Amino acid sequence: MALFKKVGIVGIGLIGGSLGLAIKKYKIAQEVIGIVRRKKTIKEALRRKIVDIASRDLRLLKDVDLVILATPVSKIKEIAPSVSKVIKNDCILTDVGSTKKEIVLKLEKLFHNYIGSHPLAGSQNAGLTFADAKIFKDSLCILTPTKKTLPEVIKKITVFWNKMGAKVELLSPSLHDKILSYTSHLPHLVAFALMELIPSKYLNYSATGLRDTTRIALSLPELWRDIFISNRKEVLISLKDFGNKLYTLEKIISKKDVKSLYLFLKKAQRKRIKLL
Repeated sequence: MALFKKVGIVGIGLIGGSLGLAIKKYKIAQEVIGIVRRKKTIKEALRRKIVDIASRDLRLLKDVDLVILATPVSKIKEIAPSVSKVIKNDCILTDVGSTKKEIVLKLEKLFHNYIGSHPLAGSQNAGLTFADAKIFKDSLCILTPTKKTLPEVIKKITVFWNKMGAKVELLSPSLHDKILSYTSHLPHLVAFALMELIPSKYLNYSATGLRDTTRIALSLPELWRDIFISNRKEVLISLKDFGNKLYTLEKIISKKDVKSLYLFLKKAQRKRIKLL
C-alpha cells in the first residue's frame, strides 16, 4: 500500500527529479505531480516519467497529501506563502533546503504539518538531466523538527525517507546549520576560493590532487551563493576557524617544526580515514 495517495514536488531539478523517480520506483505514492517554471522541464519530466503530471500551476497541489519544496534555498521562502494558500489543511509539507534555521522559522508559521528535511545526497552536477532514483540509497537525511512539529508528521516523513533507502537523524534547525557549515558549506567555500586563487596559466600543471580537492567547485554558483548567505552566521564562524587553522599551519612551517607538522598532518589523516 502506498504511503501517500498524491505527492507534489515543487522544483524538478537534481533532487526534485530524483525524488520523483524514487517515489515512483518504490511505489511511495499513487501519483506524483511536478510544479516547474520552464516548459522545457515539463516535457523532460513527463518524457522520463519522473512525474505523472507537470505544470507551472500551483493549484494542482490542492488535493495532494505531501508537498516537497525542492527549489533553491532563496526560492523556498519565496514560494511557500503561495503554496500555503492552495493545499488542504491536512497536507504534510517538507523542504529539502541545505540550510534550515531561516526556512524553518518562516515555514512553521505557514504550515500546520511542516517538518524540514535535508537529504545529504547529490553531486556537483545540477539539473533534471542527472536525476537518479538511487541517489538517496544509503544516504543520511536530516529532519529538523521543533516544538511545534507533530509526532505523526515526524513518523510519516521518517518512513518516507526510509523507503528510499535513507537513514534519518533528527537535529534542531540551529544545530543542523552549525554542523553543515563545517561539513558541507565550508568545503564548498574552500574549493571555490582555491580555484579563484590559482592563476589560470598554472592550471595545465595540475594533477589529480587539485581535481579531487576542487571537484565541488563545479557546483552551481547561484545555488551556493544562496546557501552561503542563508547560513551566513555559521559560515562566517567556520570560515574564521579555518583561517585560524591555516595560521597555525603557517607558523609551524615557518619555524621548520618538523615534529609538529607531522603530528598535524597525521591527525588530519586519521580523521579522513574515519570518513571512509
